[in-house]
Amino acid sequence: MTCAAEATAWQRDWLKGLRRQIADGAAFAFVNADTPHELFHFMDVPMVTNQWWSAVISAKQLAPHYLDRMVALGFHAHLPRYSSLPLIAQMEGDFDRQPWGGLPAPAILCARASSDEHPRIFQRWAELTGAELHLLSAPATPDPAPDWWLRAREGWEDLYGSARLDLMVAEMEILIAALVRLSGRDFDRDGFAAYMARIDEQERMLDTVADMIAGAEKCPVGIAEQMPNVMIPQWHRGSDRALDHVRAFRDEVAGRIERGEAVCDGERIRMMWIGAGLWFDTSFYTAFEETHGAVFCWSMYLPFAADGYIRADHGDPLRALAARVSAMNEQLHQPPWVNEWLVKEARRWRIDVAVMLVPEHDRFSGYGSYFAREALKAAGVRVVEIHSDMVDPRDWDRAAMEARVRAELYEVEAG
Repeated sequence: MTCAAEATAWQRDWLKGLRRQIADGAAFAFVNADTPHELFHFMDVPMVTNQWWSAVISAKQLAPHYLDRMVALGFHAHLPRYSSLPLIAQMEGDFDRQPWGGLPAPAILCARASSDEHPRIFQRWAELTGAELHLLSAPATPDPAPDWWLRAREGWEDLYGSARLDLMVAEMEILIAALVRLSGRDFDRDGFAAYMARIDEQERMLDTVADMIAGAEKCPVGIAEQMPNVMIPQWHRGSDRALDHVRAFRDEVAGRIERGEAVCDGERIRMMWIGAGLWFDTSFYTAFEETHGAVFCWSMYLPFAADGYIRADHGDPLRALAARVSAMNEQLHQPPWVNEWLVKEARRWRIDVAVMLVPEHDRFSGYGSYFAREALKAAGVRVVEIHSDMVDPRDWDRAAMEARVRAELYEVEAG
């Protein structure tokens, strides 16, 4: 897709521009993926996302060097690699080795305590760089609703609980005060409401794209091209360029469907990829098209743009933001949040086979796998579990993994 290449070039040029800004004295933030990015964007504090940078390092085939270095530094073997890889690269300090010249030291750090390891990883970043650290709480929802997506857009107060939202808003107010000090700008609450409305507009367009692809007779865009077209605008959500890019993505997908274009003209089997991207080997997603007519048409990134992000502000956009981030990771990875959502999506996209990445060294992402697998199987979806990691290729056996998936595809073909 034209849009996919443009998105990748945009992000590469953005990072180069960020380095120039920092060299000229601008402060930037380094944050986890499930934190309120909206506050940083709105306050014009440039921001780099930990997991995005980890994916870039892995895609450049640099992860084995840094993960071996992690062992040499004495870190335990079960440190989640997706979240810790950038820290190890920063600790080594060889910026010429890193993609695009690496990252300078941030001025502010932000993580949500959505796993045991994330606070300590970011504390180590703060010790290393001297950056101001903000850790947001992640209290459990006492009665999580399996059909959360039906209530999250409008009825989020009851869904997530007033006490949890109160806590998140209070912690975000502390973060806002820090961003005011850092940027020298006031926090315009009316302007923030308008900005949040633009984000909802962006996510509704992505919801339209998801409906279009799910409903197409044959998949017009595989997940390897969906991912950059969704996630790069998400890292800049609500900006003019992000909305323009999503419009162009929507229009390009519509054009492909109208012209009858498909990822695989001989499509016979539809697959979903469950988990974060396989960033060091994205060609895996196209390995079964010619031989089996099997297309990876679904990953979490596109459909979650609507279910995970759209939140009516009900006159309080900051509280709506709290609702957006208060259970973001849990809904993607933990039972009972993830089970029924995956079943709902499998039915919507007419999925035959689900391939589930189980990162054994990332407990938060992996612990819900059993429940998700059983729910999908009960819904009639074949499931292949791949025990590997999204950024670590050292134990990845491509031939063996392909063979496991092909075995299920042969079963589907046999009827």
